[in-house]
Amino acid sequence: MQNYFDILITGGFGFMGSNFIRYLLKNYDDLKILNIDKLGYGANPDNLKEFENDSRIKNIVGDISDKTFLEKIFKNYDFKTIFNFAAETHVDRSISNAEEFVKSNFLGVYNFLEILKESREILFFHISTDEVYGEGKENQKFDENSPLKPSSPYSATKGSADLLIMAYVKTYNIKACIIRPSNNFGPYQFPEKFIPKSIIKIILNQKIPIYGNGKQKREWTYIEDFCKALDLLRQTKNLDIIYNISSEWEIENIEIAKKIIKTLKGENWEEWIEFVEDRPGHDKKYGMNCFKFKKQFKWKPSGDFEKALEKTVKWYKDNRKWWEEILKKYVNLLYETPWKLKW
Repeated sequence: MQNYFDILITGGFGFMGSNFIRYLLKNYDDLKILNIDKLGYGANPDNLKEFENDSRIKNIVGDISDKTFLEKIFKNYDFKTIFNFAAETHVDRSISNAEEFVKSNFLGVYNFLEILKESREILFFHISTDEVYGEGKENQKFDENSPLKPSSPYSATKGSADLLIMAYVKTYNIKACIIRPSNNFGPYQFPEKFIPKSIIKIILNQKIPIYGNGKQKREWTYIEDFCKALDLLRQTKNLDIIYNISSEWEIENIEIAKKIIKTLKGENWEEWIEFVEDRPGHDKKYGMNCFKFKKQFKWKPSGDFEKALEKTVKWYKDNRKWWEEILKKYVNLLYETPWKLKW
């Protein structure tokens, strides 16, 4: 059937979505993918340039917060699985202006759920975030049953969507799975995010801005490992409704900056760091218990954080043209306190 696709992916020109599409197309010859993306600031068609003439993928410009558009997609195309990556994701932007986060992160999910009430055989994978759990205490690990205590407009909209999905599963018996990843990093990540921003700053011989004292701890997962995890979920029939997914590489922001500086400049990290005013509501620590997913799927990261970070640094060094074009278009991306900007 001409309009049949195995997978509908939203936000496929963004960081996570494009990496997942690339992973699928490189590992499976027979998959057909329909990608819809509104081409917002974080999306970049060049992320999938190598597949622009590939008949296995069709790209459509559109916004999931527009229900009429989404209804046309369901009317004109058939698919059995959805991966919803479409979201506003940068916390700083949500502090400056939360409206777009409500539209994409909550209203977009609501539109999907309303349509899926009539299409209960379609499996809906929703990419959430570890930030819905809020700030963790030292040595605290949140599991899938932990209460949601979001700290920013970004995490609040993601948590709200999670709760709505759970309600629709119970009330309307739709098929859905909520995936809560830790911070991902790797190739094609938009330059405003901490790791690519820090790499680019050093390449440009600029100091890395560090919020507060830089002691904020995050768990990190290399994007290719996360894509492998999603692929395992895609091929599984008996799924729980929520999975935490993380390599559980826990590290302070300041230590990541030091490692990037050491890789690119050597040992004298102090001269390449600038401590700046902390953003409002900045969580000091996130941590997840991922025992359920790792046990069920026998999944583990392919390497360690150091090697993954080195690969990431090399990619940004080797693909300078990619991020230079983005910086020409969005001149404020490397601003030291972006949460103060009116984007």
